[in-house]
Amino acid sequence: MSDARKPIFIAGEWRPGSGADMPSHFPGDGTLTAVVAAASRADAEYAIAAGKDAMMAPAWRDLKPHERAKYLYAIADGLADRQEQIAQTQTRDTGKTLAETRALAASASATFRYFGAALETLEDDITPARGDYLTMSVHEPMGVIAAITPWNSPIASDAQKVAPALAAGNAVVLKPSGWSPLVCLELAKVIEAAGLPKGLFSALPGPGREIGDALVRHEHVAKVAFTGGTSTGRAIARAAADKLMPVSLELGGKSPTVVFADADRAQAIAGILFGIFSSSGQSCIAGSRLFVERAIFDPFVEELVACTKALRVGDPYDPATQVAPLITREHRESVAGHVGRAREEGGEILAGGDALEGTGYYYLPTIVAGLDNQSDTAQREIFGPVLTVMPFDDEDDLVAQANDSVYGLAAGLWSSDYRKIWRVACRLQIGTVWINTYKQFSIATPFGGVKESGIGREKGRLGIRQYMNQKSLYWGLSDNPLPWAGPA
Repeated sequence: MSDARKPIFIAGEWRPGSGADMPSHFPGDGTLTAVVAAASRADAEYAIAAGKDAMMAPAWRDLKPHERAKYLYAIADGLADRQEQIAQTQTRDTGKTLAETRALAASASATFRYFGAALETLEDDITPARGDYLTMSVHEPMGVIAAITPWNSPIASDAQKVAPALAAGNAVVLKPSGWSPLVCLELAKVIEAAGLPKGLFSALPGPGREIGDALVRHEHVAKVAFTGGTSTGRAIARAAADKLMPVSLELGGKSPTVVFADADRAQAIAGILFGIFSSSGQSCIAGSRLFVERAIFDPFVEELVACTKALRVGDPYDPATQVAPLITREHRESVAGHVGRAREEGGEILAGGDALEGTGYYYLPTIVAGLDNQSDTAQREIFGPVLTVMPFDDEDDLVAQANDSVYGLAAGLWSSDYRKIWRVACRLQIGTVWINTYKQFSIATPFGGVKESGIGREKGRLGIRQYMNQKSLYWGLSDNPLPWAGPA
């Protein structure tokens, strides 16, 4: 580790932020990786003002879509070239396995490339006229976009907001989580090297209560795109309401996974393990509520428990590791507290249930049985490697239990009966349903939740439109004055 405080990227310039120092510790052993000279409210205000000016400058404002797309392609290339460095940094910053962070870096590159291509082919509309005029629907940049991203998959989350916002012609101020401040600076290096006009992008690590609040409330921030906790999302929505500002909010989840008696058992177990224990359960889409048809409940859970106990917990740099550490000691204590409450509720711990001895913020993959869907453990998002297993009797019982949650982000269904799967998938109040698979993504497919899992969608070809204002144009075609005014 260098003794120097890392500068941040403010309106196209590398300089120390004027806020308090922000340390990054390696979750694998708690050692200090780096100290970031974090942003202050004044830095955020400067970045917003610079972004507003930069997006109105001819060097950006007058570019045709295919010319803007060239910047996105250059950023995609830069991310691909620096994939290993970005992955190494993210593993050190977040404790994720190196295999996962390599995949996330590759995903970020693909996201910029996709939105470059989408931008080149996106069309406005000549709409059907209903009079003696020509009507058009066109789209324009919103302004300065505040992108607020979480610590659990920063480079991919960053790209899913920054790429479409830039494609739409906006300026972007990126505010990462204080628990993972380093990865956004790698993205800033790539964006700078791509030659993006100065001021259009800023990366501002800093405390959410200061920097996030400054971004959300600033009069020149046109939209906030946020991924994170539901309570913070509510606060952003309240502030946005005062400004009549649009937001997109991708929030929490308590996703149900469902195994019917006719499912391929090996396939279902593999998918369930991946859905809850990859990323150490630190995922909004983690399949944390498992419903198994009662006819196979006992033998299925027995096999699942055996496979869970065989998972390899360890160093995120070890290629054999499947379950890596949690992000911080405080978060591990939070997960342990949830498991303690599960015990108090009468839950039976079938696997795990303890922190791993030694250094680092490890928690063993945990399975809890003996609780119903009304329990606090089954209803509250834990954001860790904790799975609650429950039986169900029939489709109606399953749908009622799966929908009985304040969340509605994702679900997984395992069955060989496509008619049944179709019926159940259509009845679930869920944004994304995986069928005989789990936690697979396509940048071309929209993603988002319902209920307290958020509002709005990211990704997909029309994801660019989420960062644009629509405008209607009417072109009069008649040589005659409007008849209401009478003859001249």
